[in-house]
Amino acid sequence: MSTNIDIHESSKDTKGKAVLVAAPARAGGWKKGIAIIDFILRLGAVAAALGAAASMGMSDQTLPFFTQFFQFEASYDSFTAFQFFVITMAIVAGYLVLSLPFSIVSIIRPHATGPRLFLIILDTVFLTLAAASASAAASIVYLAHNGNQDTNWLAICNQFGDFCAQTSGAVVSAFIAVVVLVLLVVMSALAIGKH
Repeated sequence: MSTNIDIHESSKDTKGKAVLVAAPARAGGWKKGIAIIDFILRLGAVAAALGAAASMGMSDQTLPFFTQFFQFEASYDSFTAFQFFVITMAIVAGYLVLSLPFSIVSIIRPHATGPRLFLIILDTVFLTLAAASASAAASIVYLAHNGNQDTNWLAICNQFGDFCAQTSGAVVSAFIAVVVLVLLVVMSALAIGKH
């Protein structure tokens, strides 16, 4: 794209002069910037999702009671919601790793809409999956901290403090990944929407 700048001169003044052409604006500058931020955010989301899955997967605490044969144990696999959480956050982390090459393509070719459209669709799907698993785990963590008097469920965090701290940290990390996925969807939509 070139822009001609008209300079009004008399015919005597124009002899031997070239037409002045303005330098074109840098193509795709802001879209390339969004693509670079997209790549960095994906790396952060990978770390958050993997951290959430690993923290929840390693949450385990045993309280000895009288003898070693009679013990109370709290583990992530005691709760179906926590098992769902570990599996889904590992899947989300795997997807985010596999999406990095598409993010790199968006950096190299900032005006290509194909990779961005592909990423926005899959980001939305995995955002939903991550939000569902994080919400399910958050409800169990809430019950572990506060219990429910109406159903006579007791709060277990008074006895299993380490277990509750680890699962709470995993849920926070998962919600960080969810927020990053929301940002990725919004940024991709902005990049596709503005030409």
